Amino acid sequence: MFWNPKIECMPADQLRQLQYRELKRLVNNLYSFNKFYRDHMKAQNVTPLDINRIEDITKLPFMYKQDLRDNYPDKMFTVPKNEIVRYHVSSGTSGKPTLVAYTRNDLDYWTEALCRSFTAGGLGPDDTIQISYGYGLFTGGLGAHYGAERVGATVLPSGTGNTERQLEMMKDLGVTAIACTPSYLIHLDTTAKKLGYDWKRDMVLKKAFLGAEPWSEPMRTRIQNDLGIKAYDLYGTSEQAGPMFSECEYQKGVHVWGDIMYVEILDRETGEPLEPGNEGEMAVTMLKKEAMPMIRYRTRDITTLYTDTCECGRTSPRLARITGRCDDMLVIRGINVFPSQVEYTLLQIPEVGDQYMIIVTRDGDLDKMVLQVEIRPETFSDKVEDMIALRAHIESQLKKYLNIAVQVELKAPGELPRFDGKASRVIDKRKI
Repeated sequence: MFWNPKIECMPADQLRQLQYRELKRLVNNLYSFNKFYRDHMKAQNVTPLDINRIEDITKLPFMYKQDLRDNYPDKMFTVPKNEIVRYHVSSGTSGKPTLVAYTRNDLDYWTEALCRSFTAGGLGPDDTIQISYGYGLFTGGLGAHYGAERVGATVLPSGTGNTERQLEMMKDLGVTAIACTPSYLIHLDTTAKKLGYDWKRDMVLKKAFLGAEPWSEPMRTRIQNDLGIKAYDLYGTSEQAGPMFSECEYQKGVHVWGDIMYVEILDRETGEPLEPGNEGEMAVTMLKKEAMPMIRYRTRDITTLYTDTCECGRTSPRLARITGRCDDMLVIRGINVFPSQVEYTLLQIPEVGDQYMIIVTRDGDLDKMVLQVEIRPETFSDKVEDMIALRAHIESQLKKYLNIAVQVELKAPGELPRFDGKASRVIDKRKI
């Protein structure tokens, strides 16, 4: 099935021309009306006159997460306040989050991207889809919700948590599709078996759109075999808009809609673009975004781009599964967490020392983050009630800044290891 066959099956040379026209328009507007982009282009000694084909995008400067943090909250916005219709927020690398703004057209293109993606995975008017991504500040739930409604599916906006209730609704309402993190779907499977559910007898689930955290082919195999469904990789980041791109029924890579986003794969050391088929760091340019455009934004995700025509007939470029990151970001239950963000939070608490250790495990089917923290000598106490209160305070502050629950273990001064060179503060024990 196709949602927009004219675009999805557009010949490569026509797509490049379309991408060039969109890039030229975008660069002209930003150079003329936005100080941040104009200053960055001037520093790179480039003007809109230098952009004469899509390949000239390499003349433009890169954007980084640091740019978003330095310009928080609204210096990156490129439209008047009265044209912004929604905000979303994601975790930042410090205590400050990343704030993303949307115009009405931005939301329409986001929905359009999800319509193509869901349709490629076989979702349609005969389906009932359970959206078990988080709703609210993060982009997962609402993006999938509007895309699923637009293709005509019946939407069950269940959000996260309350697993037993989710299984009950899935059974009673005849849910045929679900959108959630892969680890949460495995948790649903485990819980269902404990409660005596049989997927083939009690459920009619056929497909799952899984994203927001890394997952592997072995995990896909487990999900598909245990639940008797097809599991599709769904990709997107808050900086782009949210979840936007998915695999088709052949599961040979995530289809990227080239009229909406232009993808480059870069050499991790030099930043030079690589030819299709080579693994590197992904940089993205949002060609149609109005409120907060992104030009050559380095996502830090490691992947490979394929440009051959897919078996489904779509000519759109495809991304291989994300294999890792260039930075130290952790993904915990679908939420981005940076060690620097943890450190920033701890620095706001006077009782905490300067040594800590992050330990990430998988508790059953769900990620678990434990933070070991040294207490300052003058603060450390033998009174149990004092330490319980301090631990609760630290956990509360971490929840406030990270948006996830973290288990804190208090350590006496000098108890945590010291490092001669660069400190290694993260131990990730998960097996993805």
